Amino acid sequence: MINPNIGIKFNNNMKKYYIVIPIIITIIVTSAYLLYPHQSNSAILSDQNNSTSSTQNSTTISSQALIDNGSPMLGDPNAKITIVEWGDYQCTYCHLFHQNTKDQIIQEYVDTGKVNFVFRDFPLNGPDSVFAAEAAYCASDQGKYWQYHDELYNNWGGERTGWITQKSLDQFANNVGLDVGQFDKCLNDGKYESKVLDNQKFGQEIGIDATPSFIIINDNTATKVVGAQPFSVFKQVLDNI
Repeated sequence: MINPNIGIKFNNNMKKYYIVIPIIITIIVTSAYLLYPHQSNSAILSDQNNSTSSTQNSTTISSQALIDNGSPMLGDPNAKITIVEWGDYQCTYCHLFHQNTKDQIIQEYVDTGKVNFVFRDFPLNGPDSVFAAEAAYCASDQGKYWQYHDELYNNWGGERTGWITQKSLDQFANNVGLDVGQFDKCLNDGKYESKVLDNQKFGQEIGIDATPSFIIINDNTATKVVGAQPFSVFKQVLDNI
């Protein structure tokens, strides 16, 4: 089980793929073009060869702060390792991670009690991404967050193409067996809009600037992995922390 009081030190000016923590520094670099994540407009795109970063203006946060305000936890709460993903439901590379890697991580690490998994929202693609994220939390009110989360990615229609609408979100709700009336009330009330936007703001504050981004934490290490990496990359990290 992760010690909620451990301090993890994040550099507010950190470069891409770089995370600073008290005990260990781990860098995972994406080298193939097809694995590059979707980045915010303010992201630095040319720092792959820069392996140093100033530690000025840094902040220290607890591991629990990385988990709080995200999705319901998937897996054993007492697992020694937590994967926190920052993602966007319209993001191409988030979709690739979901299609190519996530299920194997779930089968080999989450279902076996070694790891738990939390999703946090980073809606880079604008209001439609926020709307989809709100819908997932509305599904959570009926105990089906992860079913709805998967339904969104299984029906992914590209970035900013207009596939996320009230009608499509209602159809996904119906597909996973939600009470659509209750679901619509939650959406129309904007019940979770602030939660989604707070997730994005928190991610920005600790240096998240691309989706998908992952922070893998246990008692004394934190590793940042960026992009739609293959299962082998996650396995290497998970087996060695």
